[in-house]
Amino acid sequence: MPYALAIFDLDGTLADSFPWFLRTINDIADHFNFRRVRDEDIEELRHASTREILSHLEVPLWKLPAIARHARRLKAEAAAEIALFAGVETMLRTLAENGVQLALVTSDSEANAREKLGEAASLFAHFDCSASLFGKPAKFRRVVRRAGVQPESVIAIGDEVRDIEAARAAGIACGAVCWGYAAPAALRALGPDHVFERMEEIVPTLARTGRVG
Repeated sequence: MPYALAIFDLDGTLADSFPWFLRTINDIADHFNFRRVRDEDIEELRHASTREILSHLEVPLWKLPAIARHARRLKAEAAAEIALFAGVETMLRTLAENGVQLALVTSDSEANAREKLGEAASLFAHFDCSASLFGKPAKFRRVVRRAGVQPESVIAIGDEVRDIEAARAAGIACGAVCWGYAAPAALRALGPDHVFERMEEIVPTLARTGRVG
């Protein structure tokens, strides 16, 4: 079905930040005294849920807000290292031209998000940023209200297990991309409404008409 509103995640969905994350995570771990990520841990963690990852890394929930603030500062400093995935701008522009409202819900700050998106930021009608690790459902509901659309005409697209869980909690459709943080098999196991293996698959799925390009 065509969608009236598409809510995108940023990191791992539109922005290729996973390499930066892998370079940075152990510095953050040392700073906040939680378990470092070994090379041999990475694939296992890509198949794990958010709570399983926190348990593996021995991160207490009370530390999450401070860790998130610290990570946002580091991302701002490394903005030049984090590019959009190929095809993102064309995909977003084509959706907008076909009447799909665009929204961004991310754990990153709005300033960081706008810098990463560059000119593509102007295509978004709604920003709701600095989401807590488990705070996306409330932000999804708020964006849906602001957009003035029915929940059944909304889809949230992300690259992590928690993105699927958040969309379901908010009563909207969910789409999972295979090029981000979580392993595709972990995403497929949750049965999202749509799985996107390539950027070019998003527009034909979301919009009534229109092709990428």
